[in-house]
Amino acid sequence: MANSLDNDYQKLLKQVLTRGVDKKDRTGTGTKSTFGATIRHDMSDGFPILTTKKIAFKTMVTELKWFLRGDTNIKYLVDRGCNIWNGDAYKRYFKLQVPHDHFETQEEFIELIKTNDEFAKKWGELGPIYGKQWRNWGTGETVTVGHNGSHTLLGEKVIDQIQDLISELKTNPDSRRLMVNAWNVGQLHEMTLPPCHYGFQVYTRELSLPEREKLCSNLGATWDLPFTEKVANKWNVPTRSLSLMWNQRSADLFLGVPFNISSYGLLLLLLCKETGYEPGELIGNFGDVHLYKNHIEQAEEQIDRYSYDLPEVKLSCYDIYRGDFDVELINYKSHPAIKAPLSN
Repeated sequence: MANSLDNDYQKLLKQVLTRGVDKKDRTGTGTKSTFGATIRHDMSDGFPILTTKKIAFKTMVTELKWFLRGDTNIKYLVDRGCNIWNGDAYKRYFKLQVPHDHFETQEEFIELIKTNDEFAKKWGELGPIYGKQWRNWGTGETVTVGHNGSHTLLGEKVIDQIQDLISELKTNPDSRRLMVNAWNVGQLHEMTLPPCHYGFQVYTRELSLPEREKLCSNLGATWDLPFTEKVANKWNVPTRSLSLMWNQRSADLFLGVPFNISSYGLLLLLLCKETGYEPGELIGNFGDVHLYKNHIEQAEEQIDRYSYDLPEVKLSCYDIYRGDFDVELINYKSHPAIKAPLSN
């Protein structure tokens, strides 16, 4: 039976192919592009990962851990076999390396990142991108950060947006300010690549007693009728549903968007684990939705594929603050991967 996530994604592929206009882009590849689209997914339907082509789940997980750690250096990624940021780092190296009489190939560059810590520290850095903004947003305010004997140590006051978000979710869940932003205008010029998915907002609502009863049944619980709030609380049934909506200025529909869907779906589940809330809806809002010209044939192939039922995930040993968790994808059935070049 077809799942609505794959169907909605395939409809978006068709829309860009049929209505998209030709546009130039910074990579020189060229795109077919439309403006404005939304994808919605009910998390009770299963984990949001496409089945019409195989998605590199472990690679996606590694990148999300990297964001949550507040890391901005590709060494963590390449040491774990995640190579999606290699081209951006190499492009920066190629542009800034001095003297200009010798350049390693990208393969040699990545090998140096793996084996030479000093080289990695300098050239693996991508600037104040996602992780920096999520976990260490700079305020420009100087504060006391410690003491060394009689000397006061000063540093910049930073904001941990993830920590603040979780705190607000627990203490003020009806707030309309439950947001995390990566679009730091004052630091865009320092970033190797300005954020494509530039912010997200979460939303909670109270679950009705019938909704909590259904969740309790799903737990395999038994109780004497009637079902009451006391019974729900006894079985630790969540009291609220949590939904997440992310905004994306630039949506590489064939390669990037499938990763973004699963990444924010996993982030939503992590936030639910931390707060005890029930996963609700996942919503993606896209600005410039585009297919690179060298992805057209691949998109047409994916459109013709039928979908499978969505899988589930199991989270364990999670620490969202440290970007450390174990996750297992259960019953993921998909068509084979479709290879396509990444434009940097």
